[in-house]
Amino acid sequence: MALTWIPWNVAVEAGAVVGTAGVAARTSSRRWVTRAGKFFRELAIVLVLYALWRVVGTISIVKVNGAIHAGQGIWDVERWMHLPNERSLQQLFLKSRPLIQACNVYYASVHIPSMLIFLPWLWFFHRAHYPPIRNVIALATLWCLAIQLIPVAPPRLVPALHVVDTPALFGQTVYPSFGKSGPAQLSAMPSVHVAWALIIGVAIVIVSSSRWRWIFLAHPVVTSVVVVVTGNHYWLDGGVAAVIVLLAVVFERWARGVITRWLASRSHKGSDAILVSAHESNASAACSASTPTLVRGSRDRPSLVGTPPDGSDRS
Repeated sequence: MALTWIPWNVAVEAGAVVGTAGVAARTSSRRWVTRAGKFFRELAIVLVLYALWRVVGTISIVKVNGAIHAGQGIWDVERWMHLPNERSLQQLFLKSRPLIQACNVYYASVHIPSMLIFLPWLWFFHRAHYPPIRNVIALATLWCLAIQLIPVAPPRLVPALHVVDTPALFGQTVYPSFGKSGPAQLSAMPSVHVAWALIIGVAIVIVSSSRWRWIFLAHPVVTSVVVVVTGNHYWLDGGVAAVIVLLAVVFERWARGVITRWLASRSHKGSDAILVSAHESNASAACSASTPTLVRGSRDRPSLVGTPPDGSDRS
């Protein structure tokens, strides 16, 4: 049975709907509506990122020969680095039909749902950690997509490598016939699957206090193996994805620090301006209070406020 992912245009339409609802919720005076609106706006961001990931494949699908050559080049670099052979590992998994079918299902069915479960969990139970982790997800995804504009064929599409397309072998593929519209087939480098799995696994360990949190580190490990044995990625695809995630974390912290200092600087300047204005106002009021004022003191000449009560002239 063939598996499928949400088409990019459906994701865009859903993102537009929930995003509009999120913006409209800002005008509500009810607290639960405004909180739901914030969640809808965040969901819209995720849907747009997903749509971009799907669209990249349609942009890079025109350079088939170059993509196959690039895939062969990655394979050769891995052999030079003495990394484990993807084909040999795949042959071990192919000895067990249930095991390789489980890997096919994991590849197709866990990638998107895991993120759709992780983000609401983070939003509702660890809200303080949500903004920086959301930023890292967005940065890592966008950087991966930018690199994927350079087409790279996965091992299953490089004939010389003799790597089996296991999802297609068992009728579990999420990809259409090559050349037709659908999920990206020439976007092997880097692996968004691995990038998202790594963020989810590490983030749960960091923000959760449960003693069971460590088990979620299995998610990036299993994902890294699954994308290889199914013929969809090279080891280096996951390695590059991990480096991108690390760079996204560093950049997000740096950018957040710069923005925080800039806002604090503006706040201090605003406070100083208010203090100066208040000081000038107080000084002006004090000066006005001490300035002599002419009043009518007697019938024949004016006197100054502040003269003795008896009206006598001491000069």
